[in-house]
Amino acid sequence: MTANQFSTSTEREALCGFLDKQRADLLRKVEGVSDTDARMTPTVSSLSLLGLLKHSALWERRWFQIIVAGRALPDEWPEVEVPDWRDEDFRVDEQDTVKHWTAYFEEQVAISREITAGLSLEAPCGRPDLADRNLRWVLLHLIEETARHAGHADIIRESLDGSRGI
Repeated sequence: MTANQFSTSTEREALCGFLDKQRADLLRKVEGVSDTDARMTPTVSSLSLLGLLKHSALWERRWFQIIVAGRALPDEWPEVEVPDWRDEDFRVDEQDTVKHWTAYFEEQVAISREITAGLSLEAPCGRPDLADRNLRWVLLHLIEETARHAGHADIIRESLDGSRGI
């Protein structure tokens, strides 16, 4: 079954299928792009293809491993809130590569799928300050966020080389 063909027989299949489709759409936008081009910010925005991929990979990890599963992962958030700490997720430099962030994103997605498969949609988030939310809420939120970033990536990719469509 491809990312564009998934079952909607159950709510879980539909949610996971739509999220996987958005993940695949985001990855498709960086396929065949050089590291140099992936770091470029060709629109008035400060976003780059690589920055979007990096951000999505980091938040895939945070939402499923820390927030849903309640795992403690060192240095994932600063002890003291810094005003622009979330902006760091989008910043890339010469050490950031398409190959690295694609592999990292795919690794985090695989872990997210394992976590999701083992929980009820009604399972509350394991992170205490977000225990009022559940797996269903997180899946819906990640569909929303990943789709938003895939759309940003689509515009950036078109600006880079004229490639259009997700």
